Amino acid sequence: MVQLLDRWRGDANGTYRSWFLWEERLKNFRSIRRGIQQIVTEICAGNFGTAYRGSSLETVVHSIAEQRQIFRGADHAFLWKPKLRIPDIYENPDNQKAFGRLLDTCVCCSTEQQVIGAIQEIDRMAIKGLGPAVANLLYFLHPTIIPPFNTAIVNGYNALTGAKVKLGRWDEFLAMRQGVLSLNAQFRHLLSNDLGAIGGLLFDVGGGRYPAPPRDTNEEAMRIWEADLARVREEAAKANKAIVEARESDHTHTEVQGWLRDLGLAVGYDVWIAANDRNRPLGPGKLGDGCLERLPVPSTTPGLEAIRLIDVLWLDRSSGRIIAAYEVEHTTSIYSGIVRMLDLALGEDVHALEGLFLVAPDGREDEVRTQLGRPAFSRVADLKVRYLPYGELKSNREAIARFGHGMKPIQAITRQLV
Repeated sequence: MVQLLDRWRGDANGTYRSWFLWEERLKNFRSIRRGIQQIVTEICAGNFGTAYRGSSLETVVHSIAEQRQIFRGADHAFLWKPKLRIPDIYENPDNQKAFGRLLDTCVCCSTEQQVIGAIQEIDRMAIKGLGPAVANLLYFLHPTIIPPFNTAIVNGYNALTGAKVKLGRWDEFLAMRQGVLSLNAQFRHLLSNDLGAIGGLLFDVGGGRYPAPPRDTNEEAMRIWEADLARVREEAAKANKAIVEARESDHTHTEVQGWLRDLGLAVGYDVWIAANDRNRPLGPGKLGDGCLERLPVPSTTPGLEAIRLIDVLWLDRSSGRIIAAYEVEHTTSIYSGIVRMLDLALGEDVHALEGLFLVAPDGREDEVRTQLGRPAFSRVADLKVRYLPYGELKSNREAIARFGHGMKPIQAITRQLV
């Protein structure tokens, strides 16, 4: 294996020198990240559309596919196949939003656990045609966590390890990822923390540029592969069980938004519901019933598109100023909500704010506190963002609606986080 790596690293036409050390590769990380953020913004705002051609996704995938040394043909997995109706993220709005949540979580998060959790969540939805090819997007967000993925890389991994990874399954990709990490750790002095290096090696082996070195025993290789796959599937099953239990015990995200809507109207404010949520069904009507149809904020306000996606805003009825903002974090990552809070906090009317609130199940307080302690969110912390547990909101909302006025009753049932 060391001889193979030495030969590969010195090959001017191999992927190590022609792609991994290529200066343009590093420049692409920032532009691709920005492009993925644009995809998320358009999906959240309902502007993504129903076709791959001409979409922001096509722009991002094209910039990846242009790195032909390893990603040639990367767009094939995302092209709309009308006879198969795949990948099913163009005609199905719920699947499209789920895809957006995956990308949004991975843009905002920083840990391996969060990235894998987001992958497991999209895998549970079993969206037709939306498989591990998405890993090529995630690689450019987290190159030390997610390796690149294509047919040649899979073939190279199978040739080097004796595994039998199949294309198209997320659980097999995650098991392969475990093996890639182990292989990378063993030969890191000749590779890199960036999994693009070992991805390039696997690509060159799988493409036939280099033969795989002989293995000791196929039986041992298969034992390791099967153990990795079993562990991945067990972890996915545990995560799925936890989510099912959370959904059974907690109130839905939309229901809690409805509580905040009704409470805001009752205590004397105009209410804005996130632009992508206002048409959600709630009771006999829709979540946006009785709320503002236009957010009275200047079009020049920094981060306006993100502010429009904050779950619930309370506004002064006479001046139209935003008084309070609420992000409801049900079971998903709290990163995106905090980022939207940050956009609001950096706006011109920040002095009018009387409260920023993260609304979450009672058991998520420690997680909320941990994330707000991150240096990246210090500006939000400076504004004394508060935690509003579901339990307190449920127990007190009727009394506040009946007897309360203004922000004081809400402040009384929340907790200071920093």
